[in-house]
Amino acid sequence: MIAPLQPSSDDPRLILREEELDGGLELILLAEASLWAAVDAALESESVGLGRSHWRAAFLLRRRPGIGVQDLSKLTSLSKQAASRTLSDLQKAGLVERGAGELDGRRRPATLTPDGVAFEQRTAERLRALLARAYRTGGLDGVAGARRILAALAGPRQGVGAPRRQNV
Repeated sequence: MIAPLQPSSDDPRLILREEELDGGLELILLAEASLWAAVDAALESESVGLGRSHWRAAFLLRRRPGIGVQDLSKLTSLSKQAASRTLSDLQKAGLVERGAGELDGRRRPATLTPDGVAFEQRTAERLRALLARAYRTGGLDGVAGARRILAALAGPRQGVGAPRRQNV
């Protein structure tokens, strides 16, 4: 997890006007649209008929194996009902296995099956290529700065669920 910016680490020389902040918001929204367009294009080539929420859940399950409905809901802002439906759809497609919780039988941790990993990877490859091009444009310092900004925006969601897998 990348540590969020601490108030003491703020650069007093950094003065952000409304126009600069609005420009940043606009770029975030446009970048999000570009990423989702890549996801949509990848999902169109899949025969399983799943959507964005399914791929997003598969990605998070690869990074945080064992999360369940509650954690998926917190990570994605899906309702618990929508998160449950998403995991059930993935399970019906043979992409996810759900076990019984160790302490509470109602909490059912989910993990990707080998087919689920392959499904997630096919879409993630496109996104990694898109992100790599953007990082190369930003340069070495830009990558670190972008990660710090995104981590600050993600805030406490970074700590939800099972620990992230670093080199997967």
